[in-house]
Amino acid sequence: MIVKCVAPDDPIPGSFWQPPEAGLNGRGLYVRDDTPVHSALHEACHYICMDHSRRENLDTDAGGDYAEENGVCYLQVLLADHIPGMGKNRMFSDMDAWGYSFRLGSSRAWFERDAEDARAWLQRYQLIDNDNAPTWQLR
Repeated sequence: MIVKCVAPDDPIPGSFWQPPEAGLNGRGLYVRDDTPVHSALHEACHYICMDHSRRENLDTDAGGDYAEENGVCYLQVLLADHIPGMGKNRMFSDMDAWGYSFRLGSSRAWFERDAEDARAWLQRYQLIDNDNAPTWQLR
């Protein structure tokens, strides 16, 4: 995956939700200066979590099923700690403000008390290890 910056006010290629949200197209993750970090991480995690076949034909809609979407959300929280100035707390706040919905009412509650299936899915595909650390691999 290659991060590609788009000029201010230009459309963002592959943006499913439309600008300023990040976009995926081919091997490119497209962002602008006003793209929220949580959006860029979410789309990057879709790229990481999708299988090779979908990655090869990627254009805007990452697809995937419910289990994969949960894995994407869980992984984006883990990766937030690897971005200076982001971290889990800001990720939780940004996810809640954007409107991610979880059964327990917040992204933090979901992550801490209701995400065993997401964690297991990521481990199944060796995207995180048994200590919950990213493996920095693609599915």
